[in-house]
Amino acid sequence: MTSSTARRPTVLISGASRGLGAELARIYAADGWRVLACARGSVSRTGEADRFQLDVADPASIEALGKALAGVAIDVLINNAAVRGDTGGLSTLEADDFLDVMRVNALAPLLMTRALLANLKDGKRRIVVNISSRAGSLAEGTLDDDDGDYAYRCSKAALNMATVKLAQDLKGDGISVLSLHPGWVKTDMGGSDAVVSVADSAAGLKAIIDRADLAASGSFHAYDGRRISW
Repeated sequence: MTSSTARRPTVLISGASRGLGAELARIYAADGWRVLACARGSVSRTGEADRFQLDVADPASIEALGKALAGVAIDVLINNAAVRGDTGGLSTLEADDFLDVMRVNALAPLLMTRALLANLKDGKRRIVVNISSRAGSLAEGTLDDDDGDYAYRCSKAALNMATVKLAQDLKGDGISVLSLHPGWVKTDMGGSDAVVSVADSAAGLKAIIDRADLAASGSFHAYDGRRISW
């Protein structure tokens, strides 16, 4: 096989319509990767990515994506789509909002990994990346942060356990699973007081993913490489 016909490495990114997901799609495309950019909006193909419609809150949508991508080798799956939910603390916590956040932030990455498992097995890199948050760390999550976002924190803590469990279960398939903290990023979710640019966060995350191997599976790092305690 010549270099002109060799398969490009492929990354699938959820929540790729804006913010961190869009920047990750841009830098992967610039690096020569095939990008499968998934979002709830437009599904048209652009010069930078193949776009697929995906609502991670809907298990049927995730299943449909898996079927649409049957036979497509995926090297890196980045579970980036997330929602913040209520931030008012215990007094404003509502069951429906809490469960909605858990569905998107904790359950969807598991369903995505399951739906695309055959694709990952066909890939060469075989990496699943869960975009988590230091806010979900039991050891560090409240050290300098007292926001009242119960649902978000609990969902990211659950996602971290999902990372550890997936790492254990998929080790035999040669699949590495990582939890990564993007930092307090200047996005719609991060807000105007955030301190990390989208470009710096995405570049740092990609650098970690680029050097990840099976030995790194089940680990939790920030975008700048610092290891985060569970």
